[in-house]
Amino acid sequence: MKEKNYFWKTSSGTIALLLVLPILAIFFTAIGETDELFAHLMSTVLPTYTFNTIALAIGVMLLSLVFGIPSAWLMAMCRLPTERVLQWALVLPLAMPGYIVGYIFTDWFDFAGPIQVLLRDLTGWGPGEYWFPDIRTLGGATVVLALVLYPYVYLLCRAAFMEQNVSLLQSARLLKCSPWQSFRRISLPLVRPSMAVGLSLVAMETIGDFGTVSYFAVSTLTTAVYDTWLGYSSLTAAAKISAIMLVFVILLLSAERFSRRKQKLFQNQFSSREDFRYELSGWKKWLALTWCWGLVAVAFIFPLGQLCIYAYKYFGQSWTAEFREYALNSLNVSIIAAVIAVGIALIVNFSQRLNPSRQNVLFMRMSSLGYAVPGTVLAIGVMVPVVFLDHTVNDIAKVMEWGRPGLIFSGSIFALILALVVRFSAVAIGSIESNLNKVSPSLDMAARTMGCNSNQMLKRVHFPLIRRGALIAALLVFIESMKELNAALLLRPFNFETLATYVYNFASDEHLELAALPAVLLVLVGLIPLVIVNRSLEQTH
Repeated sequence: MKEKNYFWKTSSGTIALLLVLPILAIFFTAIGETDELFAHLMSTVLPTYTFNTIALAIGVMLLSLVFGIPSAWLMAMCRLPTERVLQWALVLPLAMPGYIVGYIFTDWFDFAGPIQVLLRDLTGWGPGEYWFPDIRTLGGATVVLALVLYPYVYLLCRAAFMEQNVSLLQSARLLKCSPWQSFRRISLPLVRPSMAVGLSLVAMETIGDFGTVSYFAVSTLTTAVYDTWLGYSSLTAAAKISAIMLVFVILLLSAERFSRRKQKLFQNQFSSREDFRYELSGWKKWLALTWCWGLVAVAFIFPLGQLCIYAYKYFGQSWTAEFREYALNSLNVSIIAAVIAVGIALIVNFSQRLNPSRQNVLFMRMSSLGYAVPGTVLAIGVMVPVVFLDHTVNDIAKVMEWGRPGLIFSGSIFALILALVVRFSAVAIGSIESNLNKVSPSLDMAARTMGCNSNQMLKRVHFPLIRRGALIAALLVFIESMKELNAALLLRPFNFETLATYVYNFASDEHLELAALPAVLLVLVGLIPLVIVNRSLEQTH
């Protein structure tokens, strides 16, 4: 049994090292010699790019608070018509990729778009006779990203509002506090840790966004990484910029951990709040409904409706052999990544199950680090060891006079699959960990008593019990891999496209109508994890 445990422990440590290698490679490459390109960028544009990144992150966080906090409080603390539908509808914008919403908003609000055309028809104004905000600016990107990312704040804060002790609400009513006073003095201070966690997630997604900011011509550190690698072919300069981004991510993760540490102070026993929610009526009820449904409409219903219209009108031009080929590419890559990620999750979790120790916990945390790294940064981290591996193989082949095999790893889907596994293994690890923790330790002792070794125990006892959790983990990794744009843009082989890059390329060329069909498919696929998350939230409460 000790030999078997040693095998699982060694496997877990090896996996953790391989998954954290791309992150280490970024810093290793970044501390190398500073080339002329990075020095030039540092003295010219990088300060502006850094300022844009910080300003964008702060703006999106503030707007996400404005969108998410009122919606979460209304859903948790008030009775409203259609509330059961609204509870999950407010999460739907998370399924819309930000760059798709950005393309649609640009189509609507540009000079030739329907909004400005209607404005000119109603007023009789001509070109240059009126002012209209430009959507393709830092402010426009901020609004678009906030509309698709506020559900992070909404989900966490709604759960925190629902977990508040009922006695606090009763005390507030006995003291004749109005709903606004109860919200400001009691509810809001108690959800600050959850608010901080949600904002850190929003900030990390904002820092890592590429599709929206590139289309809106907002230069950020993410676009700098992309341009430096593909435009100037400088892996060293790209790694240095990626290291700067990782510093921001580490700071955000530190804030998130601190918030989670404080949040445990507020976990109180609660009972049903059905009798203690506020009954809104009159103009307050209609204002609340307008606010919530307005958010859902602007961030999800209207954009999805526009995509469906385009997909219907241009179905004949969109349903092509290329579309089917790229959909199959996405399917194959995502399935492979999902299977590998679930295998990794089983190994690291089962190793911790067999031998609970700080070392195995550390291996699990190391294996999950990739999820916090933006896709563009992770792509650079993957490229460093993969290129080194290619050069090593070719050098060995040259010495052995076998002939150069070429770019076996960096020139194939290997690099892309590796990036997806590094980035999304955390999703599978978390899902399987929660399911494995529900399996009673007495079953392990019973299996050992019957002479089962570690492999037999996993096969006969644990896996049948956590099979549903493993399937959900595979589904979540599959969906996230289907939607991944940043890593796919940098790591896909020549003449290889995924649905995400296919949509991005068409929309970047101002042919959104031809990208509508694959975009609708991506949105519908993205709805699946939101349904799972919302159902788990309802079951919890």
